[in-house]
Amino acid sequence: SRARAVAVLFINMVSMTRASNRATVQRIAVLLMLLNLVQQAAFSSIAATNPMPERLPLTCEEDVMRPKAHGTCERPVQKNLRWGVDQQVADRICCFNRHYAEYSGYFASVSTYLKEIGAEDSEITYYDSVTGKPLFVAPRGRSMAAYKKESLAHGWPSFRDEEVVWENVRCLPNGEAVSVDGTHLGHNLPDGRGNRYCINLVSAAGNPKSEAEDL
Repeated sequence: SRARAVAVLFINMVSMTRASNRATVQRIAVLLMLLNLVQQAAFSSIAATNPMPERLPLTCEEDVMRPKAHGTCERPVQKNLRWGVDQQVADRICCFNRHYAEYSGYFASVSTYLKEIGAEDSEITYYDSVTGKPLFVAPRGRSMAAYKKESLAHGWPSFRDEEVVWENVRCLPNGEAVSVDGTHLGHNLPDGRGNRYCINLVSAAGNPKSEAEDL
C-alpha cells in the first residue's frame, strides 16, 4: 500500500541519515587525532630546543666557584659593558665576591637601562659580564611593567624560573646564583610565587659572546 511504501521510505531515510552522521563523526574523530599529533610534535620540538628542567633551581657544587686566573673567573669583565654600568664595580662583584652586591636600587640609577625596560612589548636578553653567555631573557610569562615593578620593589633586577637560561646558570645550596663559569650573579630569594633570582645588573650587563670577542 501507499502508506507502507512511505513508511519504508522514511525508515530508509533515517538509516541513511544515521550512517551519514556516523561517517561525519568518524571523520571528525580522525581530524582531531591528527590535530593532537601535530600539537604534540610541535610541543616536543619546542621542548627539545629549550627544555624546562623539572626541578628548579638547577644546583651545582662549590667547585664551580673555585679560584681561577681572575678570582672565581678566568678573566676580567668585558671592557664595554652594556648600559654604561661601572666596570670596576662589575669586576669586583662578578669575580672577587660571594656575598655582597651593588647597592639597592643601583639599576634604577642607570638611565639607559631604565629607558630600555620602560618599553612595553619588548624582551631583553641579559649576558654574563665576563663570558658573554646568555643568562636571562625577560620578561617571560608577564609584562615588562610587571618585571619593572617587582624589580623596583626589591631593589635589584628580579627574574623568575621561566626567565632563566638554565644552560648557563646554577644555584649553590645556600642560594647563591652563579654562572657555570664562576661569575657571581646574585641570590635566589624565594617568595610566595616561587623562586626569585635577585641579580646584580653589573653581573648581567655583558655583550653577546660573538660581539664581546670583537670588543
